[in-house]
Parts: sequence; structure tokens; C-alpha cells
Amino acid sequence: MEDFSLNMPKKSTEENEADLNMQVSPICYRDGEKIAYVTFSDKSRYAEGEIPKCVIVKNNGFSKDEVFKLEEYMEQNLKTLKSMAASVNPLKALMKD
Repeated sequence: MEDFSLNMPKKSTEENEADLNMQVSPICYRDGEKIAYVTFSDKSRYAEGEIPKCVIVKNNGFSKDEVFKLEEYMEQNLKTLKSMAASVNPLKALMKD
């Protein structure tokens, strides 16, 4: 999986930004269709989305508004996310030192 970092505001006003990590899976096949998974996580929250549908299918800790923003992010960056999923080489990732 590719690993990228995003910045999203925290709910708390004490800290302005939280590190939000994003990972993109390799292309998978389900019912004959190509899909990939995009996960978003920080220290306490996790969400999993599917592309090309650009929907969050699992959520633990993100608000409805944040889920909407994550889905919007996937839609706006779909071409890039598809390219990232196509470039993931699972064997290479397993052989990392």
C-alpha cells in the first residue's frame, strides 16, 4: 500500500491540525469489477473508502461532515488515486528491508 499524509483540522480548538494518513491498496477485483481501497487514519480514527465509487464503507470516529469531506476528496482526486492503486506492487512492498 502507498502511504501519504494529509492534514485535516482536529475537532479540538487546542490543536489546529492532526496528521491524517492515507493509504491506497492495489487494484482488487470484486464481482468482475476493478476496485481499490483508500484508508484514512490518525491516532484515534479510521475510515475506509472504495474507489471508483468514492464512498466510505467503514468509519470509526469521523463525523458525518468529515466523512462527506473524505468522499469529496476521493471524487476530486479519483484519477490520481486510480493511478496510485495501479502502481502499487504488493510483492515489492513485501520485500522492503
